[in-house]
Amino acid sequence: MATKVYIVYYSMYGHVAKLAEQIQKGAASVEGVEAKLWQVPETLPEEVLGKLGAPPKSDVPIISPHELDEADGLIFGFPTRYGMMCAQFKAFFDSTGGLWRTQKLAGKPAGIFFSTGSQGGGQETTALTAITQLVHHGMIFVPIGYTFGAGMFEMEKVKGGSPYGAGTYAGDGTRQPSELELEQAFHQGKYMAGIAKKFKGSA
Repeated sequence: MATKVYIVYYSMYGHVAKLAEQIQKGAASVEGVEAKLWQVPETLPEEVLGKLGAPPKSDVPIISPHELDEADGLIFGFPTRYGMMCAQFKAFFDSTGGLWRTQKLAGKPAGIFFSTGSQGGGQETTALTAITQLVHHGMIFVPIGYTFGAGMFEMEKVKGGSPYGAGTYAGDGTRQPSELELEQAFHQGKYMAGIAKKFKGSA
């Protein structure tokens, strides 16, 4: 039976979605792994999204809390709001109380990826504060560390991401994930899939 890796994300302007797509490709590149993209529900009305200039949502399916239990590994992605995960993703985690009470997600490996507006905008604090959600569920946080190799030490180009997970900088919204940031996202998916596969094999 295939190892299931779910990439669950929220993306308002598409930056996180682009990272998610690469993470899915990376996870799917591992033999015996089925990688699936999911979005969390939107909490803002269409009128507000329109005023914010948000493009229409993609046709990636919306996940419900109980579907998290189907996955052997989870990778959560979200934009940053004041150094923490956005409210939409926090609202989704807040709806997982039933899973928390029964500890259905305990022992599952989980990773994090993110987007911020600037270099000092929370690339690490967003991941650090998000770990609390994993801890209460008993999930096992899987960072990428420095397994991405030389790409982690790039100093000449602007590059999001950190040992906590893949990342990008949105700037004023016009900057898109760079080739290096997308490569890091692919690496995270591949790395996480390998970990999830090992966990499932030893269960």
